[in-house]
Amino acid sequence: MKLGIVGLPNVGKSTLFNAITNAGAESANYPFCTIDPNVGVVSVPDERLVYLRDMYAPKKFTPAVIEFVDIAGLVRGASKGEGLGNKFLSNIRMTDAIVHVVRCFDDPDVVHVEGGANPLRDIEIINLELVMADMEMVERRIDKAKKAGKGDKKFLREAEVFEGLLAHLNDGKAARNYDCSPEDRELIATSELLTLKPVIYAANFDEKTFLAGFENSSYYQSVKAYADAEGSQVLPICAKTEAEIAQLDEADKQLFLEELGLKESGLDRLIKCSYSLLGLISFLTAGPDEVRAWTIKNGTKAPQAAGKIHSDFERGFIRAEVVAFEDLKACGSMNAARERGLIRSEGKDYVMKDGDVVTYRFNV
Repeated sequence: MKLGIVGLPNVGKSTLFNAITNAGAESANYPFCTIDPNVGVVSVPDERLVYLRDMYAPKKFTPAVIEFVDIAGLVRGASKGEGLGNKFLSNIRMTDAIVHVVRCFDDPDVVHVEGGANPLRDIEIINLELVMADMEMVERRIDKAKKAGKGDKKFLREAEVFEGLLAHLNDGKAARNYDCSPEDRELIATSELLTLKPVIYAANFDEKTFLAGFENSSYYQSVKAYADAEGSQVLPICAKTEAEIAQLDEADKQLFLEELGLKESGLDRLIKCSYSLLGLISFLTAGPDEVRAWTIKNGTKAPQAAGKIHSDFERGFIRAEVVAFEDLKACGSMNAARERGLIRSEGKDYVMKDGDVVTYRFNV
């Protein structure tokens, strides 16, 4: 999973990126200090996987990972190339989802390209730039479909679908909110539009507001209302606090979180948010050679999940031997779970569940 962190300059993007990846991206109080996208890969925390590691003491331990891309600050006119906009937009295009950082606090000492904090204005500036970039792409798709339609009538239907989408975009609305049939949605999904990507709005607060109760902030309420209206998610966060947490070892980190009255770090909350947003779950494989988490779409069937491990597993799929993690933990070992009849033999129609511990049987 690859998440692109975007926002106007100096809203806290690189501070947040540094905190969650410890990748050391330059962070400075002026626009465009991040010229090339910084990339950091983080492991997905999973207590189930840690339990299995302790059970098997494997040669290899492989948690799921998320790739974060810190994309330089966008500005008005980015879709027309302003402020290196074209390059930044192409970086967003390669991500699965967007983490849109908006500043939800006032600070006269921090430069803001628009003159001051106003999260709704900031959201609308970037969303409009993404919409405008998509309009150009859709117009090209329509022209191509109409030319192809002279030889094959099915392309005329494609042109019609994208003309409807173009009218929607022309109203300044994101493609992900376009109301259409499932068939048309599938066709539109082939276009790699920026505004099709799901969004998490990371509402960045100063420490005082975040810890005192961000729910009462008018900035937060406006961002939440906007996100709710378009079916996106909001993640309240304090990038500065996350940066402090990132410098601590695991034991001190937990103490610090407890002192602040927080149950988990912003990174952990962001990962959960991302999995939920993209409809992802993890299944687990475990043994003396390797303990590993595999990320799949919710609703994936057993053979296709096996294909994540190796194409031969899917091609020669016979069955999946499955035990729910909680059942395995309660039994203490695979042998005990087998004796109690908790390891099930599942066929090709089985839909994988989050936390399934699986052994695949296949023959090629």
